Amino acid sequence: MELRTRYAKAWKRKEPSGSLGSYMPKDVAIIGGSAAGLLTAYLLAQRGLQVRLFEASDSVAPPRRTLIATNYLSGLIGPLCEGIAINKIRQYELFADGRSTKISLRRPDLIIERSKLIHSLAVLAEESGAQILTGRRFLSMETNGRQLNFILSRNDNRWPVEESADIIVGADGALSKVAQSAGWPKQSTESVFQAVVELPKDMTSETTRVWFAPENTSYFYWLIPHSPTQGVLGVIGTEERKARGDLQGFLARNALVPIEFQTASVPRYTYRIRFHRKMKGCHVYLVGDAAGHVKASTVGGLVTGFRGAIGVAEAILNGGSSRQFKALRLELDLHYLIRKGLNCFTLADYVRLLDLLSPSVKHSLSLFNRDDTGRLLCHVFFRQPRLLLLGLRSLLTGQ
Repeated sequence: MELRTRYAKAWKRKEPSGSLGSYMPKDVAIIGGSAAGLLTAYLLAQRGLQVRLFEASDSVAPPRRTLIATNYLSGLIGPLCEGIAINKIRQYELFADGRSTKISLRRPDLIIERSKLIHSLAVLAEESGAQILTGRRFLSMETNGRQLNFILSRNDNRWPVEESADIIVGADGALSKVAQSAGWPKQSTESVFQAVVELPKDMTSETTRVWFAPENTSYFYWLIPHSPTQGVLGVIGTEERKARGDLQGFLARNALVPIEFQTASVPRYTYRIRFHRKMKGCHVYLVGDAAGHVKASTVGGLVTGFRGAIGVAEAILNGGSSRQFKALRLELDLHYLIRKGLNCFTLADYVRLLDLLSPSVKHSLSLFNRDDTGRLLCHVFFRQPRLLLLGLRSLLTGQ
């Protein structure tokens, strides 16, 4: 099923047939060529809106970075997944203080090369009528009450230029200039640091490994295969220097040699963050990292960023309403609560966690993925109530 057909029923157009109607904006400017920004551009352009996407770089070609996403992604972008997935993960191995356990997945996770994904989305957006303008860096914006006027610097021109649009969508990352211009507070960020390494001889390319080491990081280390012989070993830190140091220490302890490094700054999710503001009656939206649409438990943001993009497109096309955002906000809030609990876990807590993963719990983990957290938690806690008690104890006694 094409994306065009997939979302046709979601857009409840209120205008008479064949007309956009006076309530519908005709001109949308998207700032930033992120994955969420490009998906938003596609969804709006294929519904007939005039869409211009402004990217600061000279081309929509970001650095290589390996991403992992649940199979939930297939339900969002369908056949596009088949063209961009470079590997599939069917099993997880979890480690803590010498203990280990394995969890099989009924529906495999997908390994995505970010640069390949961005290129595919850019082609899709342009084929649908969106205009992508590179070498344009957003500086500031204001409103005249009818439209939003914004200033751009151009890489091929020494003088800034002024543009205008009915609606602006900020898709320009965790430190979004659009968000700051519209009055959103500056987001706190985390640093993701990854090293491409050769896979250990005892590890298959369909397995992801996760190590819990709270003495080094409140998150975890991961090794994600992106080919039969190589993968990315990564960690999350509050700043890049610490993340780099933690990763280099782990590499040395496990006799792994880095081939190349990948870095990224991702937002730290803020409870119930807003995605929409009005500037004197004009509308500004945020998507992806600019909106903080990142799972606090894992700092994964591909699926949630796409869900946010669909929500913004729904809101623009439906005159402000979006069912997608209610579900997305609940999902992100659940991950926020999980992270608050995990931040207080000791190494002994993680060992206890692995011990409580009974066969019935693993069965639930194989059926429901981390982008369907509500159902996942209900099934897991029903099968093993002591996991709920472990989490509550951590939340109540942690600092």
